[in-house]
Amino acid sequence: MNRDEVWQAIDHERSTLADLFDDLSAKEWETASLCDGWRVRDVAAHLTLAHGASLLQMASWMLRARGSMNRMIHDTAVRQAELPVERYSALLRAMVGSRKTAAPGLTPFEPLIDVLVHGQDITIPLGRDRPMPPRAAAAAATRAWERKGWPFWAKRRMSGFELVATDHSWSVGQGRRVEGSIGTILLVLTGRTAALPHLSGPGAAGLRARLSPAAARR
Repeated sequence: MNRDEVWQAIDHERSTLADLFDDLSAKEWETASLCDGWRVRDVAAHLTLAHGASLLQMASWMLRARGSMNRMIHDTAVRQAELPVERYSALLRAMVGSRKTAAPGLTPFEPLIDVLVHGQDITIPLGRDRPMPPRAAAAAATRAWERKGWPFWAKRRMSGFELVATDHSWSVGQGRRVEGSIGTILLVLTGRTAALPHLSGPGAAGLRARLSPAAARR
């Protein structure tokens, strides 16, 4: 996908997520998302912050978070989540057509990953179906795989496995074959262990064993 196509995909995802926000009940807003320690409303609030902030504001946030990027992301989302939930859909729709990223130096693929994956973080626990466009998911998965280090560490976590999409012409890695939809693979690449049961292939059990929360605690 070229940059224009990536931004078009982001616009579509933001627009349809805004429609979803308009349909959520009070109970659904308070439901735990796939992000550990985040409610649905926290994830939604985080998505409305993707226009980014000034370098001075980001420095202030990092100072408040004592230098931890993860803590800063969490804390800014929680503060934004104090807004009435009725505002989130309007805030997200206002971003449609924007070409801003959350921070200097990021590519359009980062907001694409963000909106695709967080859309699933919200809808999977709610039991709501939200199909992930295979071409956009493949572009996001490629970026997640190629990105070195934080926040995904995908190549290191999945070394020794070949990941193969069953609904798109896409594969990465070498080793024992693991298959799944490209949406499922994107979720696994970005650390969503809830997607692990949906993998198949000769290497699936081994990858599940490596990435499961129980393995992480050992």
